[in-house]
Amino acid sequence: MLLLIEFLLVVLALVLALVAPNLGASWFERAEKALSRLARRRGLAVLSVGLLALVLRAALLPILPIPEPAVHDEFGYLLAADTFAHGRLTNPTHPMWVHFETFSVIQRPTYQCFAQPAQGMILAAGKLIFGHPFWGAWLSVGVMCVSICWMLQAWLPESWALVGGLLVVLRFGVFGYWANSYWGGAAGAIGGALVLGALPRIKQLQRARDALLMGTGLAILVNSRPYEGFIFSLPVAASLLLWMASKQRPPVTILLRRVVTPLCLVLALTAVATGYYFWRVTGSPFRTPYAVERQTYAAAPYLLWQPVRSLPTFNHPDLENVYVRGELARFKVASTPLGLIYVSLEKALGFWKFYVGPALTLPLVAMIIFRLMGFPGGAINTETRFLLIVFAITSLGLLSELYFSPHYAAPAAGLVLALLLLTIRRWHSESKPVQLFLSRTVPLICGIMFVGRCFAGPLHIPLSKSNTAGWQEIGGRVVGRAEILQRLNHLPGTQLVIVRYKPHRVPDNEWVYNEPDIDAAKLVWARGMTPAQDEKLIQYFADRQVWILDANNENPHLSQLPPSIDRAGEAKILGTLDRPVKSHPGHDLRVGEVLGLAAHFPNSVVRLAP
Repeated sequence: MLLLIEFLLVVLALVLALVAPNLGASWFERAEKALSRLARRRGLAVLSVGLLALVLRAALLPILPIPEPAVHDEFGYLLAADTFAHGRLTNPTHPMWVHFETFSVIQRPTYQCFAQPAQGMILAAGKLIFGHPFWGAWLSVGVMCVSICWMLQAWLPESWALVGGLLVVLRFGVFGYWANSYWGGAAGAIGGALVLGALPRIKQLQRARDALLMGTGLAILVNSRPYEGFIFSLPVAASLLLWMASKQRPPVTILLRRVVTPLCLVLALTAVATGYYFWRVTGSPFRTPYAVERQTYAAAPYLLWQPVRSLPTFNHPDLENVYVRGELARFKVASTPLGLIYVSLEKALGFWKFYVGPALTLPLVAMIIFRLMGFPGGAINTETRFLLIVFAITSLGLLSELYFSPHYAAPAAGLVLALLLLTIRRWHSESKPVQLFLSRTVPLICGIMFVGRCFAGPLHIPLSKSNTAGWQEIGGRVVGRAEILQRLNHLPGTQLVIVRYKPHRVPDNEWVYNEPDIDAAKLVWARGMTPAQDEKLIQYFADRQVWILDANNENPHLSQLPPSIDRAGEAKILGTLDRPVKSHPGHDLRVGEVLGLAAHFPNSVVRLAP
């Protein structure tokens, strides 16, 4: 609904540009002068953008509370955050690890998140500083807004860089899953902004600090979005090398001291630190946790030009359903010409919805319309042409992946905004009423839509659910795991929850995620297997109260197993969480009717407790 409202505002702006282009001109001029005064103080402008994002998100906590994790990757990052917060890089494999297999986590050779460590480190910082990992995501979004505004100052006039920074706040800094989940996105955007913002500064000023910032950006990309960051950085590296070989470069001594040495130093430290982390997690400095996860579970490659792998052996049907029936089926579709077109269009639509939307499409549409109507347009300059090349190469890299989520393209977030602002600025610089009105309307529409999103609840504006929610959406469906977790954590003693799924389930949500130190955890989640395997699990956790979670319905049902099972194997049925157990004379109590206990103890004697 919000996208439709924004589209209608865009149509209204086009109409007003033609019939009343001077509407609100004096108000716009006063606002532009105020922005220009702040923009001239470059450091203050950058800091103001970051603080605005943090203050707005904190102020909206009453209507947009701290989120509950729901997506597979979120739990993986939270595992990494908890591990780092406890001063460890990884965790030993648990003896009962087969019951704890889940998505986005590797169990062997060590127990850790499958992804690069940057997002886990961000969440760990939030947990250590403020007591909750959400505040790490909150801080990272503020740093992202600062980084992109700083980057834009290198490619655009100061006033337009400030406008861009405010647009980042409105579109990415408060709403959307980057600011309201543990999934990440801000780290990749920070890395991309530092790399792209440092490039023209290095060429113009040859300062060591800019080389250090570029190296820091590359380090963040390596540890957040390595593949997309590599593709994004290729044209930047080529441009830097060509400049270093050109006649415009400074003397070699200055180049080595201020550019090459600082940059290589950061990259060398990054290689050592990252390799050490890989070695601790996987046993090899050249093998990533992600590679372990793919080699253990994946049948389909993640890049469309790679060959299909042999089918791995799965211990759980639902993991097989995701990696084989889900990923492999999509890969086979994408391997056909029509399927590739469909998948590419699907990615393009997801990219447009998250990064652009109707308002930021307006300058592109207006350029086409007014060119057809005979309005003049300037030629593309060298800087804009380079940014278009970076965008094209990055887009090709994204199209070669099996899946797409907006945070995959996070390294190019600042780049996309720079290209859009260059287009808007061109219309503004024409000083013709129609173009001037349109250039002023784009930020105004974004501001109006931000206010509308804040009051979507009281105004009863429907919001669509999406795991990769943009500013105009809400997050994906949560299954109530946090509620049950809180409920069981308030019980005395330690708890074990065995989760049961349908055999042919393809899960969007998952229950089985655990803390780094599983044995010391108050509550342990485990995946149900065969009766004999489950009996061994229960015996391993003999001091825990055992629960069975039926996760096959919209309203999952939690049942309690008896708190004590004697050594002879005789079980006492004490009841379920919801109602007492009843039996009838002459009727053998079938545990399947109550708790499924007979499946766990097929050789046991079952009797009703007094």
